[in-house]
This record gives sequence, structure tokens and C-alpha cells, in this order.
Amino acid sequence: MSVNAPVAPWYRQPWFWFIAFFPLITIVWGVVMIIIAANVEDTMVTDDYSKKGLAINMELKKDEKAYTMGMVGALTFEGRDLVLRLKSDQGPADYQYLILSLYHPTLAGRDRTIQFNSNGNGLYSGKLLKDIQGRWYYMLRDPADDWQIKGELQLPAEGSTLTLQADKPIQG
Repeated sequence: MSVNAPVAPWYRQPWFWFIAFFPLITIVWGVVMIIIAANVEDTMVTDDYSKKGLAINMELKKDEKAYTMGMVGALTFEGRDLVLRLKSDQGPADYQYLILSLYHPTLAGRDRTIQFNSNGNGLYSGKLLKDIQGRWYYMLRDPADDWQIKGELQLPAEGSTLTLQADKPIQG
């Protein structure tokens, strides 16, 4: 029983495509990942680890100073206008201005810096240039950069008052 049936060419064989599908997809995916890795900058990695490590110790001292001074702020959002009332253990905190830095958790290009101008008696006003929303890390500091209050907040906080308070420093 010998029948000479014509054999289809290799590219028309279903088993060839079934077996070749996964290796081909893996190669394509690998090329895509290499292109992405080569063209996208990783902003989370720094080249100078030793300087960053020393800077962390300085940051902790600023946190500790804010805690020792008993710094507490009440931040109110009224549209894009911000009002900050800041007090310490000695009463209202009077500085010429304060700096609030807002850091996006993953996208450094979205970070914002807001300067609060003093209205007297521990009251400060600032303005957002554009609306922001989502989760943000903040750092409030004085002009001389002697102390800082750091934390996390959820925006928008329209019409609500957020408390900015120095946490007790971690003893190592």
C-alpha cells in the first residue's frame, strides 16, 4: 500500500508553526525589551552612593531638629491656592518664606516645588501652577535648610486641612 501523496512545503506544515511559535515570540519579546532598556533612563538609580549615604545622615539631623522644635503645620488647599499655618513649641514660626517640595513616587518629571511667602504670625501662602492629584511625598523646609518635615499625602485635598508634623526620629 504505497501511495505517493504530494507533501506540502515546510511553511505550510501546521506542526512547524506550532513548534516555532514560542521561540519566535521569545526572540521578538527579547528584542523589544533590549530596545526599551537602551532608550529609557532609570531615574531611580544613582551613580554616587557614598555621597548619598552621607547626605542621608544630614537629612536625619534636619528631621530631628524639626521634631525637637515641635514643628507642626496645617496645610489648606483652596483650588490652586495653598495656605500654611506653621507653629513650633515657641509659638508661630516666622520665616521670610518656606519651601514645600512635592515628589511623585515614580515619575521625577512630575516633582513640584512651591514657595510659601510669609503673611506674618506663622501664616504662609503659596500657589500651585497646575492641578495635581494622586499620592505624593512632601518635604517642608526653612530657607536656611536647618530643619525639614517629611511625609506623604493624597491629593487633591480640596477644602480639607492636612497636618504636616515632624515624626520622632529613629534611634539607630
